[in-house]
Amino acid sequence: MEADHVDRLRHEGRIVIVGASLAGLRAAETLRAEGFTGSLTMIGDEPYEPYDRPPLSKAVLLGKASPHHTELPHRREIDATWRLGVAATGLDLTAKRVRLADGDEVEYDRVLIATGVRARPWPKEAEAGLDGVFVLRTRDDATALYQRLKSGPRRVFVIGAGFAGSEIASACREMGIAVTVAERAGAPLVGALGGTIGAVAAELQLENGVDLRTRVTVTELEGDSVGRVRAVHLSDESVIEADVVVVSLGSLYNTEWLNGSGLGAGPRGVACDAGCRAFDFRGIVTDDVFVAGDVARSPHPLFGYQFLALEHWGNAVAQAETAAHNMISAGAERRPHMWMPAFWSSQFGVNIKSVGVPPMGDQLMVTQGSLAERRFIAVYGHRGRMVAAVSFDNTRWLEFYQRQIERGAPFPVEFPTMDRRPEGRKPVAADFPDPSLPTHGPTVTLSGFSPTDRQLVFTPAHH
Repeated sequence: MEADHVDRLRHEGRIVIVGASLAGLRAAETLRAEGFTGSLTMIGDEPYEPYDRPPLSKAVLLGKASPHHTELPHRREIDATWRLGVAATGLDLTAKRVRLADGDEVEYDRVLIATGVRARPWPKEAEAGLDGVFVLRTRDDATALYQRLKSGPRRVFVIGAGFAGSEIASACREMGIAVTVAERAGAPLVGALGGTIGAVAAELQLENGVDLRTRVTVTELEGDSVGRVRAVHLSDESVIEADVVVVSLGSLYNTEWLNGSGLGAGPRGVACDAGCRAFDFRGIVTDDVFVAGDVARSPHPLFGYQFLALEHWGNAVAQAETAAHNMISAGAERRPHMWMPAFWSSQFGVNIKSVGVPPMGDQLMVTQGSLAERRFIAVYGHRGRMVAAVSFDNTRWLEFYQRQIERGAPFPVEFPTMDRRPEGRKPVAADFPDPSLPTHGPTVTLSGFSPTDRQLVFTPAHH
């Protein structure tokens, strides 16, 4: 009986995917590839077919790629009903319906939540509305910012030195535009990579002519009489004239539409099990609601089953494929989402890549190269084992360390292959900021063990 029911589910029924971006598209393709022949509906709040976001802060800002040519390639025909340009506004778990902003309701047998994140806006609405104040998340954001940069502003001011903010500053310098970056922590990238590596990122910015201001916050964006931004006020009482301001303060999870649904969804994403099934608010797993991509929080077997929210391109793809497979599989055929977190960024001519979960690390060792030369690999340790590695212009060893992390290799690192330079001989503090303080830009949010635990702090994450 169970087999008949599953077989029916595999081939028939109605699947609705809410979120028409990378995770949504890859899930739809996987469903069709694995034999699902039922009806498939794709719901997306933007009017565009799924497109790629990483180029928006890199190639698009430099004019090397058009924001309108970043569509994701379709790997196969998905034969779906597309509902684009209309947001989901509610989920009724009992009636099995997704409510849409235009008043429509779409019925489902199984639903995949892949609504992702959005840019965290500047909190003061009147200031956020000034002409010349931007965020960068969507294709439209990138188009508007690129046009403004092309028109030759006198100075761009970037609020927040996470990966996105640093990439925007890098693009400005490459275009010869004066840029100031303000970061409340002591250095760029500290939320993602810690202060020891952040110090290297700070040198990189200063050497490339960035006016970097650390340990300050922005207190006011000042407009002129016709509503254009003209100056930025800082907590150290300095005032910097700027005609473009980019707010890069991480992201917010798109979970508000799930309020009242009974799911374990909130400001830190939607909690799901290792097989991508959503938890309800009581911590009980659902059987017909699945989650994938940036909005998902799931326990990771390699990292002590900590719940991780990963805003990473590769994670969105791998998790979508696992969720789709599990949506149309019997219990015994389901598989856990095991993807190794991995991330890359390119800024000021340096290629930065990481594997694992750097913010879990409390110590690090430089095992190849040197911080001073800015060509190195650093390995992060936690409780006697390797949990992450990051490379600056030195990716050759990264795969080796990824395998070490996967098998729980010991830390401090003891390899005869290591460069035996003085700085590599013993571990130093990784120097991550206190997680209870809002910092900019961890690429991974560690959020404790229980999806129902309300006592945990929320840290904005960054792609």
